[in-house]
Amino acid sequence: MSAEPIIYGLIFIGVLVLVEGLYLVAFGKSISLNSRVNRRLEMLEKGARREEVLDKLRKEMQQHMNAKSIPLYSLLSERAQKAAIAFTPQQLLMIMAGLAALAFLGLTIGTDASVSVRALMAIAMGVGAVFFWVSHKAGKRMAMIEEQLPDAVELMVRSLRVGHPFSNAISIVSKEIQDPLASEFGVIADEAAYGRDLGEALKDMAERLDMQDLRFLAVAVTIQQQSGGNLAEILAGLAKVIRARFRLFRRVKAITAEAKWSGKFLSAFPLVALVVINLGDPHYYDEVRDHPYFIPACFLVGIFLVLNLFVMRILTNIKV
Repeated sequence: MSAEPIIYGLIFIGVLVLVEGLYLVAFGKSISLNSRVNRRLEMLEKGARREEVLDKLRKEMQQHMNAKSIPLYSLLSERAQKAAIAFTPQQLLMIMAGLAALAFLGLTIGTDASVSVRALMAIAMGVGAVFFWVSHKAGKRMAMIEEQLPDAVELMVRSLRVGHPFSNAISIVSKEIQDPLASEFGVIADEAAYGRDLGEALKDMAERLDMQDLRFLAVAVTIQQQSGGNLAEILAGLAKVIRARFRLFRRVKAITAEAKWSGKFLSAFPLVALVVINLGDPHYYDEVRDHPYFIPACFLVGIFLVLNLFVMRILTNIKV
């Protein structure tokens, strides 16, 4: 057996790195999750009008869910929205096609597989690389928002206790904390300045990000608007609840880490064993590699290995 499986893996990694490179080249470090810049304030400082900044950020936040009608893109739209990917849906689809073409070229040069196998693997690599990259971005961004939210709520509490109205408290949060939550609250502050109800804006943000803690915040604000009460005390209690949930979530994550890594190990072990066997005895599979069922069996094993990852993830996905 040749080194084709290793070549497949290297091509997929190269395609994945290329996606990240295209994103950083196209949009710069200002929207990278590694940046500590408040993107909204940076755009305002560069001379953009408040209306233009609001319109641009809202389009970026809504463009992916508006494209759910596209058959292939519907699988990616929710994750792309959570990740706040600045690429448009059309650009992401073009990147998938371009990466699939590059992967096909690499497979043609590096392997002797048939055209149908190369085409299928190239499409899987192009679509899979973009899907994996967007999912990683979404998970990282949502984790940062969850970590920032308790501090943001406590900052609102302090602002309310010194006499600021709630709309000003939202605006202060958008200026004092870092992205990604800063720009999200900045959009809410701008929408409130143009007359939108704060409870409704918070509810839309909670649904768009699909975050339970934000739903608690939206419900608390809406109830206070309708029935009155001390909003500062309500939000102070909410901040304690969010922090407690966050600590519990970390404990659950630590407890389920063993099961998650077991699934990853069990999925990676056959591939590692395959590489080791080929390095130790390159002719080990010579008697079966020409069998008509060999390639379909390889695909079936790959599917089962991927399914193992998904099953283990579902089993360890405990809602807090």
